[in-house]
Amino acid sequence: MEPQLSHTVAEGVATVVIDHPAKRNAMTAAMWRALPPLLTELAADPSVRALVLTGAGETFCAGADISSLGAFAEGGDAPQRLAVLAEEALAAFPRPTLAAVRGACVGGGAQLAAACDLRFAEEGSRFGVTPAKLGIVYPASSTARLAALTGPATAKYLLFSGELIGTERALRCGLVDEVLPAGGLAARVAAFTSVLAARSPLTQAAAKEFVAGRTDRIAHWEDEARRSTDAAEGVAAFLERRTPHFTWTPASTGE
Repeated sequence: MEPQLSHTVAEGVATVVIDHPAKRNAMTAAMWRALPPLLTELAADPSVRALVLTGAGETFCAGADISSLGAFAEGGDAPQRLAVLAEEALAAFPRPTLAAVRGACVGGGAQLAAACDLRFAEEGSRFGVTPAKLGIVYPASSTARLAALTGPATAKYLLFSGELIGTERALRCGLVDEVLPAGGLAARVAAFTSVLAARSPLTQAAAKEFVAGRTDRIAHWEDEARRSTDAAEGVAAFLERRTPHFTWTPASTGE
């Protein structure tokens, strides 16, 4: 089977699978290029309320497929630029995103996981940011995102050494949000994303921008809150002891 990004949408959750088992799900040039348009397609689907990024089998992603570097050159794009474009598209996805990690999450895999809003990992997974092993300058935006997650000291440890860390340290430093026992990842991800899909998309969309430090759209979100019926529905559902049915959708694609 050719390396690919496959995806499904079910019960409000889009699942994108990095599928290249012959190379431990390493990302080829074609896969890096395919991710931004796929995310644009999924963002345009109003039924998608959350997105999960994971790897096929027992590995999340071992990084970039070094053997495909020639394809990068043929496409006219530097490898780093393609990876950063994919990372930024993932970070900009308008709904909550979650990386479900098993096994190796290294190099470009860690770059993609860090671009997700949340990261759940199975015990035994390994994380590493490895440009120092190849003499590569890690992108400034990726470095800043890593440092925001882990703090400067851990970011330096990972970037200076290229060493891998386990789930215990990844949890402790903030690189992952939950660690699940072997065999428990899929069920926990399914349960948690069903919660995400049931919550107010208005609250989530505004929070995502505010947490990212964006302050130029405060008035926009105030207008959206006034236009929305989500708050009234949430209060009514609470008083009536029922599950709320939130219906907010953005008035426009935004900026």
